[in-house]
Amino acid sequence: MVRRTKADALATRNSLLDAAEHLFQERGVSRTSLNDIATAAGTTRGAIYWHFKDKADLFNAMMERVTMPLEGTLACTARAADAAAAPLLSLRDSMMSALRQTATDEQTRRVFEVATHKVEYVSEMQAVRDRHLQVRNECMTMTEEILQQAVAREGVRLKVSIATAALGLHVIMDGLIQNWLLEPDAFDLVESGRDTMDVYLAGLGFNVPAGQHVQSVGTPDCKLAAA
Repeated sequence: MVRRTKADALATRNSLLDAAEHLFQERGVSRTSLNDIATAAGTTRGAIYWHFKDKADLFNAMMERVTMPLEGTLACTARAADAAAAPLLSLRDSMMSALRQTATDEQTRRVFEVATHKVEYVSEMQAVRDRHLQVRNECMTMTEEILQQAVAREGVRLKVSIATAALGLHVIMDGLIQNWLLEPDAFDLVESGRDTMDVYLAGLGFNVPAGQHVQSVGTPDCKLAAA
């Protein structure tokens, strides 16, 4: 009986998150009420407060259920890059994996669209803004660490600081994905991302042979977000 109760609670939680994903994408976060979500999930508003503190808490739980592309792949790459023969290629592969996941996984695409185009950082959603900034800063730190390892391995002198180089990569990835989400048929996200990234890395001073990549940057217990 206890097991079934826990299973039922988990099923209710997941149904609420599923409903929130679709309603947030359709209407936007600010125009979707907790009652709307409860109704769509076939449950009550009270069930929402059993599982979540408020709308921001529900939103963040929805985000955590689908690891955002760059967040997941960079975490794996950062753990493996120090021992990798080619940290730069590991970084490049992780970013390509993020683009492929965004382009091919429907749930990732839906959640990413909500996170980038359907949420307003109003007072009730301050916790969402805080999480967004936390993830951004963590990704930037990991990118800087990997670039530093790549510089040391290859003996390259970058034309800008490591921090600026990492910021540039972040802006490229973020801009590509946000623009692609606005009109997915406008360009091939993976192909355009690869070409843009390679030009940028070459401009920094790195040598990235066309088509070269590493097969795996993870460790046995590290699951890539694109897997």
